[in-house]
Amino acid sequence: MQQVVRENETGYLPPLKTVIDGSNQYDFVFVGFPTWDMKLPPPMKSFLRQYSFRGKTIIPFNSNGGYGPGSTFQTVRELCPQSTVLEGFSTRGGLERDGQLLAIKDARAEEVRKEVESWLKTIGMLK
Repeated sequence: MQQVVRENETGYLPPLKTVIDGSNQYDFVFVGFPTWDMKLPPPMKSFLRQYSFRGKTIIPFNSNGGYGPGSTFQTVRELCPQSTVLEGFSTRGGLERDGQLLAIKDARAEEVRKEVESWLKTIGMLK
């Protein structure tokens, strides 16, 4: 946790090890990430700055440890000013304060599947 706080305070953007070829061929880009310290993780900031999403539709989705998405979706909008950023989806994957790490399984998995389906319909990606 201290590392991400320090990275956010200094504006550190880690270099990415993976290169994505052919990203220009997509009109819609789903961007998924966890919430780190109520913010978009620095590696995701690096990703959104490294690639051009001009004219693309960005569809953010998020998992969190029980505290919500924080400022993550707003940061995606700020880093993609020449894109259309649709309403994001966020779900609790665990409950950090209770020691429950990311765990979406059994009845919770079915609940989240229904939530995702509803969200995809709301944003017009699923009929």
